[in-house]
This record gives sequence, structure tokens and C-alpha cells, in this order.
Amino acid sequence: MKILVVDDEKLLVKGMRFNLENEGYEVETAYDGKTAVELARNGDFDLIILDVMMPEMDGLETCMHIREFSDVPVIMLTARSEDTDKLLGFEYGADDYVTKPFNILELKARVRALLRRSGSASAAKKSSLLTCGALSLDTEQRLAMKNGEVVELTAKEYQLMELFMNNPRRVYSREMLMDTVWGYTYAGDYRTVDVHIRRLREKLETNPAEPEYIMTKWGVGYYFKA
Repeated sequence: MKILVVDDEKLLVKGMRFNLENEGYEVETAYDGKTAVELARNGDFDLIILDVMMPEMDGLETCMHIREFSDVPVIMLTARSEDTDKLLGFEYGADDYVTKPFNILELKARVRALLRRSGSASAAKKSSLLTCGALSLDTEQRLAMKNGEVVELTAKEYQLMELFMNNPRRVYSREMLMDTVWGYTYAGDYRTVDVHIRRLREKLETNPAEPEYIMTKWGVGYYFKA
């Protein structure tokens, strides 16, 4: 884990660096906002600890500039304890606030908690992408892609693919697909399912006549081959 510590009090920065490195973090430091923005733009940081009161460019403006290109978690340090100051920091993009003077144990606890939260968010974001071979679905944006290029699917086609890719190798009968995707049990024939499957194969398979992904189990239904 890589942390950027930014404060114009060099002795305080030295102390924070020492304690954070003892926790196993890689630490870089800066003493002004302009340098912090440049480091944040060019470095791959997991978290930034940023003092509010700095000359030339204060921490709020620094945080605002960082937010223009990065969503890295930011802990603001300030000598002020008023709620209005904290709210202003959050408005500028801060994720947490520590008031000076602070106990280093509290700061380390805040760092651990914020890194856990950001790690969980990253994992959730990552899990929103379903991938198999050349095919992928971004379930957050509801996009289908083949070889990294977006493929236009109708709403029902997308729902079918999401169901298939979330449940690989599970065989679905036409009745089950109609009930799950269309939301009701259709009393007539189920050829609408066959039509949607055919269209999906035309859009996503290299050779629709010999599918690699959307398979037929004769006499039973369809399944996704992972």
C-alpha cells in the first residue's frame, strides 16, 4: 500500500512517515499543495493524508485539483474542529477528517479503516464485470462487449446474457427463461426465446451456426458454456 503524506510541518511529516512505514506502508511526502498534485497525478497512491493549512495552495484547493483526475481516498488534517470546516472538506472531496493535535494511533486506525473501505469498493467495482473468453458484461453500465468492443443488445437480450453468465453451465428450459427474463409464464409457444437466442448468437458468436458460448441442450433448453 502506497501513501502520500502532505504537510508543511516537516517534523510532523517525519513522524507520520516513520509510524506509517513501521506499519508496512510505502510512504512518499510533500510539503506543499502544488507538489502534492503533481505527485498524485503521476503516482499510484492508495491513500493521501493532506493538511488543510498550507501556504500558496491550501489543502482544500489541493484536494479539489486531485479530484479532477483521481478518486484516491483522502484524509484531511486540520487544526480546526468546527463542523462547518469538516463539511467544507467533504464538499471538496475529502473522505475523512482528523483534527490536530491527533494521536498517531487514531490516525493509523483511520488509515486502515479507509483503506478497507476503498478496497471493498474496488472489489465491488471489479466484480461488476463478468468475463468469459472474448465476451464480457459490465453489469454496472449494462453493456455487452466482444473483444473489448461494445455490442448493442436489446433489454431482453442483455437480461438473457446476464442470467447465463451469472450461472454458467446451468441449463434453462424455455419455460424457465420466459418466467425469469420476461417475468411471467407464457401460455402459448416459446419461440420468442428461440428468436432471442438466435439474435444473441448472431451478435456475439464468431460462427452462430457453431456457437462457442450460448449452447443448446437438445430436448431441454439452453446454457452458457464457460
